[in-house]
Amino acid sequence: MELKGRAWKFGADVDTDAIIPSVYLSMTDPVKLGQHCMEGLDNEFSRKVKPGDIVVAEKNFGCGSSREHAVIALKGCGISLVIGENFARIFYRNAFNLGIPLLECPEAARSIVTGDELEVELSTGRVRNLTRSQEYHALPIPEFMQGLIRDGGLMPSIIRRLKKQA
Repeated sequence: MELKGRAWKFGADVDTDAIIPSVYLSMTDPVKLGQHCMEGLDNEFSRKVKPGDIVVAEKNFGCGSSREHAVIALKGCGISLVIGENFARIFYRNAFNLGIPLLECPEAARSIVTGDELEVELSTGRVRNLTRSQEYHALPIPEFMQGLIRDGGLMPSIIRRLKKQA
């Protein structure tokens, strides 16, 4: 699975309250949550981001509370992937369960800047920065987790499997 998009760079320790402020937690619509995504760090982010764009962050992205709303907001505004040095454990689990891939690649996370055009191959972990002609290597996403992403998350994947068995 290959993804292409423009990078949006954020620093270290971006918590779930910065990804989607708690005032919006009563919302459940992904598009409406996406309209407030990253409001804690960049009030214009949701208006500037395009479908398929990629968030790049330093260490500990998604720390803080375990709210799934953070992942739903990223997905709702069109983010296709998050590349980071590393991720908070529960955020990592929520992202794959909701169908957003994450790649841990410290070198890419430190080198990529906002606006860089990226091309990412999830099955190999290859990250190409087309703007700077640089290439990085992350651990590839295992096939079963790529299946979760293709299906849109854990629940859609389970439903698809159950329908196949019926």
